[in-house]
Amino acid sequence: MLRALHIRDFVIVEQADIEFGPGFTVFSGETGAGKSILIDALALTLGERADLTVLRVGAEKAEVSAVFSVSAELTDWLSARDLQTDDELILRRVIDTQGRSRAYVNGSAVNLSTLKEIGEQLVDIHGQHAHQSLLRNDKQRDLLDEHGGHQALRQELARAWKCWRTAAIALETATQDADKQNAIREKLDWQLEELEALRVSPSEWEDISAEYSRLAHGQALIDGAAQTLAMLDEADNSTQYQLAIASKTIQQLLTHDAGLQSVADALISAGNEVAQAISELNTYLAKAELDPTRLAVVENRMGMIFDAARKFKIAPEQLHAWHQSLLAQQKLLDAAQDIAALKQAEREAELAYTELAKQLSTSRQGAAKDLGQAVTLAMQTLAMQGGGFEVSCNKASAAAHGYDDIEFMVAGHVGSAPKPLSKVASGGELARVSLALSVIASRAARVPTLIFDEVDSGIGGAVAQVVGRMLKELGDKHQVLCVTHLPQVAACGEQHFQVSKKQSGHTTQSKIEALTPERRIEEIARMLGGIKITDTTRQHAKELLES
Repeated sequence: MLRALHIRDFVIVEQADIEFGPGFTVFSGETGAGKSILIDALALTLGERADLTVLRVGAEKAEVSAVFSVSAELTDWLSARDLQTDDELILRRVIDTQGRSRAYVNGSAVNLSTLKEIGEQLVDIHGQHAHQSLLRNDKQRDLLDEHGGHQALRQELARAWKCWRTAAIALETATQDADKQNAIREKLDWQLEELEALRVSPSEWEDISAEYSRLAHGQALIDGAAQTLAMLDEADNSTQYQLAIASKTIQQLLTHDAGLQSVADALISAGNEVAQAISELNTYLAKAELDPTRLAVVENRMGMIFDAARKFKIAPEQLHAWHQSLLAQQKLLDAAQDIAALKQAEREAELAYTELAKQLSTSRQGAAKDLGQAVTLAMQTLAMQGGGFEVSCNKASAAAHGYDDIEFMVAGHVGSAPKPLSKVASGGELARVSLALSVIASRAARVPTLIFDEVDSGIGGAVAQVVGRMLKELGDKHQVLCVTHLPQVAACGEQHFQVSKKQSGHTTQSKIEALTPERRIEEIARMLGGIKITDTTRQHAKELLES
């Protein structure tokens, strides 16, 4: 569950510290006040990408932190990745003026993919454009699979599909023209022959380049080390001598002012460091010597490696990896000549895929029936009495997601034939069906926090009140946050935050604050009656809250 959100210098929010409770929480405010900025800020802590546009004008960095309570399962997941936590989890993002982004989990730096993996276990966001995305068949298929709990089976099927395609490509490659195969083999053989003779080790180019640099500059290294040693220890007024004098002087002054203790300690430390440097320089000079014979050997080896790299048109440091790649190709080519074995492997991979695809197709049909009934029931309370919802599952070409073509079908009223959701004429009908789908799918969601960002657009009146009650009921099982412009929805919230903005000079700032019961009446009245709030609108607001 989301416990708190801390925002600093994000878009038009200078500072916001918000604490959340369980159940259903709503955010309201005038258009442009920055309601959806809250969702964008939270999404940033969940692994969304960011750029300089999130930085408030004049600020040096934007920072967002989200505090969550965590389940035992997530605690185990974090521990397995050496990310420590106890009863709370803090996700933090920082973006600076250079566009650099840093992510942290309980103070430990992580990459965005890790942050995203954690976020997927904590929060599910239904955005403002959920209606439009539901018109795509791939999104409809994903929603059906989420409702049916098919995620694990989908992943297993995707792996089986990849194995099948790999086996099919290997078989196809093996049955290509024999002359082409022979040409590939001939080229591979001469390349491997040269590389086997050269035998470049994994880090040889880096090692030999470093050795060459040392040998080629041997005299300069010896002279420079000797000169440095003289300055530190042997010359008149050497560094070591000067430090000793300075340290002795400060030690005498300490008897009069203990405030110089840190200076005394620093001088002692500097003296020790200089003594260490002198010792290491003496050791270095004792071992250093010019070796023209070894230099010639190194130069010859570097020339051989460079010539081979130029012939293969790669960088010298890539030769070892290139050698291993050619060996792998040779192994595949040898295996590819066994056509019978490849055919058998391709058949087995196809059978494994088909078996999983059948399981998924059967399960989808059951989930489609259940989802159709649930959405149809919800439609009756959303001013679509007599309407119906169906999920069509038709056979299609095999793919990583199976061989089902999923399409949502809607009948808006009694007597009308079901039509594809993409052909629903009324934007209001599309909004209501989309919202019903979002709520129903979320009931089966495994994440503890659900967020609805103005998904109630396109509806109003009594339907809006039904939507508010649906979200409130959903809040009995999940923590639900909703950005809304509808007073009927806002009145159903157990917590109510108001988002407002103000102009100061040439800047605009957004403010978020929890509403008291009295101020909540005023906000609901504003949502009902606009700029001019009358006693009648206040009374209506009270009635909404009481109902």
